[in-house]
Amino acid sequence: MQPSGVWALKPLADMTTAEFRAWSGLIEERTGQVLGERRRAFLQTRLAQRMRELGLDDYQAYLRQVGDGPRGALEWATLLDRLTVRETRFYRHAPSFAVLEDYLSRRLTDEGGRPWMLWSVGCASGEEAYSLAISAAEVRRRAAQRMEFGVMATDISQGALNQARAARYDARRLEALDAERRARYLRHEADGWQVTPELAARVCCARLNVLDLDKAPWTGLDVIFCQNLLIYFRRWRRRDILNGLAERLAPGGLLVLGVGEVTGWRHPLLRPLADERVLAFTRIRE
Repeated sequence: MQPSGVWALKPLADMTTAEFRAWSGLIEERTGQVLGERRRAFLQTRLAQRMRELGLDDYQAYLRQVGDGPRGALEWATLLDRLTVRETRFYRHAPSFAVLEDYLSRRLTDEGGRPWMLWSVGCASGEEAYSLAISAAEVRRRAAQRMEFGVMATDISQGALNQARAARYDARRLEALDAERRARYLRHEADGWQVTPELAARVCCARLNVLDLDKAPWTGLDVIFCQNLLIYFRRWRRRDILNGLAERLAPGGLLVLGVGEVTGWRHPLLRPLADERVLAFTRIRE
């Protein structure tokens, strides 16, 4: 057997076109995400990292392994964490959160202060979900109301969800969060910033493949954020996902998407928000 150090340095051959098509086909089948030719190097790098750990040097052999019953399912879950964890940060698109806070402020009057339910779809390591929680808490605080709200944070990657549950972030992820809010909702510790227990208790993390929206138990949601996720899917699948999200909004609810991620999509229950800074819709009140 090769010594582990020697094996780790052994270069793997480049993926053939057939190998790339087989792997990208499996990923699309199981996650819906499309890996075009431009992401071939990304896929090869992530596969190679895991294959070296396993002592493998054959892409087809590894493909067979991840399809091999319960053992393969476990390995697939491990690999999926390498393929799907995305770079993100607090308040990644500031205008979306400005629109959110304006919307929630109006809902205070409309709904008489009832609890809100918000959903971060494709939450990755949790920065968006906690940003939603901070914005909701700020609106409640300014109105001198208790924090009556909850945030669902879902992602396909169990590793990403583990990071979200830990709720600990380095300073780089907090650059867009103003100092006053940071001091109010996070605590500085030796190895980073920790979300306060009170705010973290408002966020519930759960594993969900966005292809399985019909299995999600949540309906009547006040806010759904789905940003920087749909770009990975084919156009027809984006429409299916969006239609599923639209049906889960409460009347008057807000759906916020990533700017430029979707063009030409309309839903009979939704009305586009007249704000050029964002791509957002509200559900028509029946």
